[in-house]
Amino acid sequence: MTIWFITRHPGALDWARAKGIAFDRHVVHLDPQEVGAGDTVIGSLPVNLAFEICARGAAYHNLSLRLEPTDRGRELSAADLDRCGAVIERYDIRKLP
Repeated sequence: MTIWFITRHPGALDWARAKGIAFDRHVVHLDPQEVGAGDTVIGSLPVNLAFEICARGAAYHNLSLRLEPTDRGRELSAADLDRCGAVIERYDIRKLP
C-alpha cells in the first residue's frame, strides 16, 4: 500500500512536510492506473480523477483550502496555505448513473 502526494506546487509540498504528512511517493501528475486498492492518494484532483482513484479501491484525501480571489493563479507558499486554512479531508467519490 502506497501513500501518494500529488502536487506540482512547491508550496504545497513544503506545507505537507511541515505538517508531518507522511507519504511514500510524490508526483506532479498521477496516472490512476498506477494506483492500487488500499493505496492512499493525497492532493487536489479533478473530480473525475478522484472518482477513478476511489473506484480502484484507494482512499482519496483532498488538500482543501479557501482561496481569496487574489490568491488564484499564483504560486502559494506553505504560509499562504496556512492562511487559506489548508486541511487534508477524506472523500469517497461516486459517479451516479
